[in-house]
Amino acid sequence: MPPSGPPSGLWRLVPAAYRPLLANRVFRRLILGFAVSYLGDGMSFVAVAWLAIELAPPASAGLWVGGAVAAYTMPGVAGALVLGRRMRRVPARRVLLADNVVRSVFLGAVPLAWFAGLLSLPLYVVLLAASSLLHAWGSAGKYTLLAELLPGEQRLAANTLVSSLNFAATIAGPAVAGVLVTYVGSALVLGLDALTYVFLAVLVLRTRLPESGPVSPVDRTAARGGLALLRSRPELLGLLMLTWFFNLLYGPVEVALPLHVTHDLRAPGTLLGLYWMVFGVGAVLGGLAAGTLRRLPLWPVMVAIVLGWGLLLLPFAFDVPPAVTVACFGLGGAVYGPFVALSVTLMQAKSPPQHLAAMLAARSAALLTASPLGTALGGPVTTALGPRATLGASGLATVVLGAIACVLLLASRRSR
Repeated sequence: MPPSGPPSGLWRLVPAAYRPLLANRVFRRLILGFAVSYLGDGMSFVAVAWLAIELAPPASAGLWVGGAVAAYTMPGVAGALVLGRRMRRVPARRVLLADNVVRSVFLGAVPLAWFAGLLSLPLYVVLLAASSLLHAWGSAGKYTLLAELLPGEQRLAANTLVSSLNFAATIAGPAVAGVLVTYVGSALVLGLDALTYVFLAVLVLRTRLPESGPVSPVDRTAARGGLALLRSRPELLGLLMLTWFFNLLYGPVEVALPLHVTHDLRAPGTLLGLYWMVFGVGAVLGGLAAGTLRRLPLWPVMVAIVLGWGLLLLPFAFDVPPAVTVACFGLGGAVYGPFVALSVTLMQAKSPPQHLAAMLAARSAALLTASPLGTALGGPVTTALGPRATLGASGLATVVLGAIACVLLLASRRSR
């Protein structure tokens, strides 16, 4: 065992694929920074909406929550698509540092403005939007750094470890944030998230990394070619449309759920943290189970996931005990979890090998817009219908989407 590795007692418990990674001192430093920043993001997932609820008048809370949640993500989409000409020439290390600085400065300004009594709703949305402008580039920078740091045979294990930490943060982050927004304050939680980015930036600055090349979250040239190829392949185009609408219909849930907790249930932030924690647990378990589904027909399983997620949202439309909807949301996470992996696997299986990269680039470019657009639409929909009805309507619309996909799938198979 290399001398820089973990203690020998723990070393035997580490799977063999991860031992070379954890023996790498630079990787250990980076993964610590990534884990801390992911935890901060998991906390902000609850705090962003909760602070908007605290600031907004009840009559327009849905619009402001939708605007705040969309502002936390949608400018990152614009940054990925608009800033490509300048940012793709910047080395990965600098891109990651730039994202960390922007996130820490603008998220850190939220609690400062709050304590000074200057935080208005428009200012809050502007600060969130500014904080997310480079986030897609920062995410691409992380994976580019890992690819340059590690040999090819270690990259799968490294990517899996990073993804697992991200999933774990979706469990721990909301649970911690639910307690903090209830007993401390939601603005402070965003300040803690800002500090996690400061921590990651300091680690990256103090770590000697290899010379890094440029990054790009979306290859626009490949994406344009991939969209042209998808139009000539109805099955893959249908897969992209199903995934896009599935993500779109998920978006309003992020707006309506916190308002459901505060307005319908009149419950504290700990309940919202519990909802997202059980969803995260379900998504992790469902994602891990995705590997066992490889022998099942992918299209029917994906359609079943769409139908199942929609059905599990329907109880929110009724006046049932919170324990019922918490259980449904956790089970919904388990159903939702494998969808992304199965969607990518189906595209990999059906795409000609020489066109796979272009088609995956087209998929990434198209899906960047779906969930943020759904979140933005969730604000006016929640204001018009109310949180409970919005959650139920999202579930019903998703069931309709799954039913349409089921009919089209059966029709295509009969025509062969």
